[in-house]
Amino acid sequence: MSERYISEHIKGVPPSGIRKFFDLVLEMDDVISLGVGEPDFVTPWHIREACIYSLEKGFTSYTSNHGILELRELISRCYRKDHDIDYNPEHEVLITTGVSEAADLALRAIINPGEEVIIPEPCYVSYKPSVVFAGGRPIPVPTYQEDEFRVTAEQIKRSITDRTKALILSYPNNPTGAVMRRSDLEEIADVASENDLVVVSDEVYCKLTYNGVHTCFSSIPGMRDRTIILNGLSKSHAMTGLRIGFAVGSEEIISAMTKIHQYTMLCAPITAQMGAIEALRNGDEEMKKMVGEYNRRRRLIVNGLNKMGLECFEPEGAFYAFPSIKSTGLTSDEFAGGLLKEQKVAVVPGDVFGECGAGYLRCSYATSYEELTEALSRIQAFIEGL
Repeated sequence: MSERYISEHIKGVPPSGIRKFFDLVLEMDDVISLGVGEPDFVTPWHIREACIYSLEKGFTSYTSNHGILELRELISRCYRKDHDIDYNPEHEVLITTGVSEAADLALRAIINPGEEVIIPEPCYVSYKPSVVFAGGRPIPVPTYQEDEFRVTAEQIKRSITDRTKALILSYPNNPTGAVMRRSDLEEIADVASENDLVVVSDEVYCKLTYNGVHTCFSSIPGMRDRTIILNGLSKSHAMTGLRIGFAVGSEEIISAMTKIHQYTMLCAPITAQMGAIEALRNGDEEMKKMVGEYNRRRRLIVNGLNKMGLECFEPEGAFYAFPSIKSTGLTSDEFAGGLLKEQKVAVVPGDVFGECGAGYLRCSYATSYEELTEALSRIQAFIEGL
């Protein structure tokens, strides 16, 4: 009876396909999970110690809505050092409760009712619902394995209408591990400029780039003031539960995002912000060790999947493999469900990330080398039993 009180546009948004699937995992024992997009490493001790010490020192109050200035200064310094872009830490950096909040704020700050947002797929599951929650209309653009799951400027151009307001980019990509070349991004920048688009660039996996150097979208000439960069420390520094993200962009856009943030979230937790300060000051060595281990696992899982006949594009970033299971004749749901039931290996059906993900699976290699080896053996056994 109370369902009639629920907003119609909320009713139309399905629950997260990832979380729905993994409710089943919680009910089973001896499951090897290749599903959750979370580092298996514990947050490095020196970062945890900074959090503990901040509590012992009594840092338990609110911070500025923008976040602790020292943290914003460190983020600004990183962008100057890594990408040669200047952001004013006082007005152009916002600390958020995870990158998901940053994405939500960005879309609500820029979208008017009925405006369209172009979203290359496969993509992270929250983008389309966040556009809907902001009153906008998501316009999916499929990408394909033969193109290494990279979206092209021409595809984006064909999707633009007189209602198009923004474009979401997410590279390195979740779920495919795809990485965009700078030349690709420069062509997309031209399209964005010609059509006056805002670009929301989710770069939370930027430190997990294995071949070449990550290109920050706002570093492309003319893109700084029309780009909102989303980033955080969850993946790079194994700080998922601490919920620290941030957004950098023009003062006008960050001010609009902060207005929403101050009424809905107020500020990110001070304890996590203190840990983030330590991570940015002294966390590079541990981060590089984790990335090196992900790279070792990446080679193991890609080689293993290809050897058993599941064609797998080589991911160049993030910590996901996205193999095709079309040769088995099963749908993504059938394969993932059967694999979980018969061999107790959890993966995510590819169509959770968009219709063009049908016939694929997302396999996270953010788990130990030994568990990955065992998971590959179980997947092989499942295929042989079909």
